[in-house]
Amino acid sequence: MNRDLVANLIRHWREDPGASYRTWFLWEERIKNFRSIRRGLQAVVDEIRADTFGNAYRGSSLETVVHSVAEQRQVFKGADHAFLWKPKLRIPDIYEDRANQVAFGRFLDACLCCNAEAQVLAAVHALDQARIKGLGPAAANLLYFLHPTWVPPFNTAIVKGYNALTGAKVKLGRWDEYLAMRRGIVELNETHRALLSNDFGAAAGFLFDVGSGRYPLPDLDADGALARWREDLDRVRAEAAATASRSVQAGREADHTHTEVQGWLRNLGLALGYDVWIASNDGNRPYGSGRLSDGCLDRLPASLAAKGSTETVRLIDVLWIGKGTADVAAAFEVEHTTSIYSGIVRMLDLALGVEGATARNFFLVAPDDREGDVRAQFARPAFSRVAELDLRYLPYSELRGHREAIARFGSGLKGVLAIAKPISRGA
Repeated sequence: MNRDLVANLIRHWREDPGASYRTWFLWEERIKNFRSIRRGLQAVVDEIRADTFGNAYRGSSLETVVHSVAEQRQVFKGADHAFLWKPKLRIPDIYEDRANQVAFGRFLDACLCCNAEAQVLAAVHALDQARIKGLGPAAANLLYFLHPTWVPPFNTAIVKGYNALTGAKVKLGRWDEYLAMRRGIVELNETHRALLSNDFGAAAGFLFDVGSGRYPLPDLDADGALARWREDLDRVRAEAAATASRSVQAGREADHTHTEVQGWLRNLGLALGYDVWIASNDGNRPYGSGRLSDGCLDRLPASLAAKGSTETVRLIDVLWIGKGTADVAAAFEVEHTTSIYSGIVRMLDLALGVEGATARNFFLVAPDDREGDVRAQFARPAFSRVAELDLRYLPYSELRGHREAIARFGSGLKGVLAIAKPISRGA
């Protein structure tokens, strides 16, 4: 397809408020999930290595991490389908065939540890040679969250978009077809680098929207096709405006609510005499007459910032830290619409990954109707170590209704602990 036409289409895509560029690729929560998904895949590898992975998808560590991938808005919707155990077809054959399971674990382990593109491709070739029934390029969706600058995501809509744009005939289910498409995506990304990104998620999101029918492409051999295509493109954008505005507004309201709850926690922590840390990617958000991070720490205490898990800790929504110390009195993850899984993983990183740091109280702050989600995630076998944490669920309504009284009359964490609900196993 003509290079200028593709560039024009990408510009339309970037400006479209309902397209995946704005609703997913620029979504701040997307970045937060990379480390949590990496940690989840490491848990899968560890269980396969120890032969404790089991022979079922439901309730497994793999289900936990794939569910987190599938929650990544529209581009990854349905990402879990390829991993669901289909006993009549015996696919994907990694649950009851130990040799295949080990090969899958070896593949994930190699990709977790590698530091070169060639090593990732070698791991893909090795997995392909194992000929594991039903385990095809859908696994690239896992690799994307390990190496977003080397591995593009993969699904039916992305393949359709690529074929429509390039005239190729990539087929689903084969690694060699995927790798050929990957080469084409690399070329597309290099050609339009200024409009896309070093992260292949942008190119994949563009192809996803093309393949989903959001952007009809012209048949350049047909008379008047280009003019009709432009008319169709305008019509599609106009028709999408109503639904896009609703989805964007819903996203904005979710972000606003998330920021508002962070603001409640900020003000409460300051009123109780703590130093407060706001997630590094949220601090500049408008709140009240200023910024969300006003009055808060502009950097983590040195003993926290010097440790290997600092990138994850910096993304925890709110930390209350003892005045002039590195002791984390309380950590809060606000999970308005995002994955409960990623919040728990960040709590684990703080509790288990930062040597010498004291962290005593952990709170998942969520709408009242998400209590079931919180408890369901906490009960997963993959989170057996979470039992070591004093993790509590703090409903919005309790925080909303009692925060001012706690700020005025409270002392330390007593008031917050009184309105939060324990979610330890058996509670």
